[in-house]
Amino acid sequence: IADNAGGLAEMGHMGPEVRAKTDSLDALGNTTAAIGKGFAVGSAVLTALSLLAAFKDEVTKSRPLVFEVSDPILLAGVLVGAMLPYLFGALTMISVGKAAAEMIQEVRDQFRNVKNAHGVTLMEAIKLASTGKTLTEEEEVEPDSDRCIMISTRSSVREMLAPGLYSVLTPLVLGFLVGARAVMGLLAGCIGSAAMLALLMGNAGGAWDNSKKLCEKLNIKNTESGKACVVGDTVGDPFKDTSGPSLDILLKLMAMVSLLIAPLLDGKHDWEDFWIGIIPFAIGVVATFVLMYFKILTWKDPLAQHTTGDGDEMQVECNGNGNGTQTGNGNGNGNGNGNGNG
Repeated sequence: IADNAGGLAEMGHMGPEVRAKTDSLDALGNTTAAIGKGFAVGSAVLTALSLLAAFKDEVTKSRPLVFEVSDPILLAGVLVGAMLPYLFGALTMISVGKAAAEMIQEVRDQFRNVKNAHGVTLMEAIKLASTGKTLTEEEEVEPDSDRCIMISTRSSVREMLAPGLYSVLTPLVLGFLVGARAVMGLLAGCIGSAAMLALLMGNAGGAWDNSKKLCEKLNIKNTESGKACVVGDTVGDPFKDTSGPSLDILLKLMAMVSLLIAPLLDGKHDWEDFWIGIIPFAIGVVATFVLMYFKILTWKDPLAQHTTGDGDEMQVECNGNGNGTQTGNGNGNGNGNGNGNG
């Protein structure tokens, strides 16, 4: 609420003293949010631990199983489980970057192509408004904000295909291919790794966000320190708001899937009926190639082909949620500062 109040104060052209108060409230909110996320991680860990105990009871009904850390199968499961939160975090971070790049491209296109009935483009209207001039009805241009909302909502669903697929298929592959002990190690490794990583992301992201606010307060935004703070905030936002909280879901989802297949693993020896595990593994491989083919799973920089441009330099004063000056050249490239920086 405090963060949005700051954006509204900026767009309403209120005085700097109003923005200073909302920034202080927002910085405090980031700190309390980090504490709240810590409680959420603790809740997810306790839930996963209880599901882990239930899984152990289910798979040892027919015959007793020994779960020792020195067991190579259990240890292999621990290593795979400890790796998954980092893979999950990386995929969600990349997804945020791609969605933001897609929105940047949409905004650039609207700057050039959206016109009013009198032929005035959105960019021309922004240039006039940035000089402090009050726009007449003939000079006003209405941007198509629905397109940006569509990009955001579509990306939020599409980009979760790969992380969701891997979090569901991994317990299935290890459970049916290897056995119950591998799944036990998988859950143990995932719980330990995800808990620490989620706490790190929540605290570090909030600290980076607050460091940018401190730069604005000290009026050092245009220095090297200020630029570093903007970069930190750009990384910190998806860190604390996307990847960190998503690890709580990863913990519960994997533990729940493992518990669902536990009756099917009960009484089976390691590598017994391993061919069943090849089926979800093959599904995962095929799905990965399909996602790569449709460019849903890709590591390419979405803005790589737009990093240079010809034309006169332009400087636009941008108002928004975390406003700042955006300097661009040619097709509007440059450094922007806000919630979702470009």
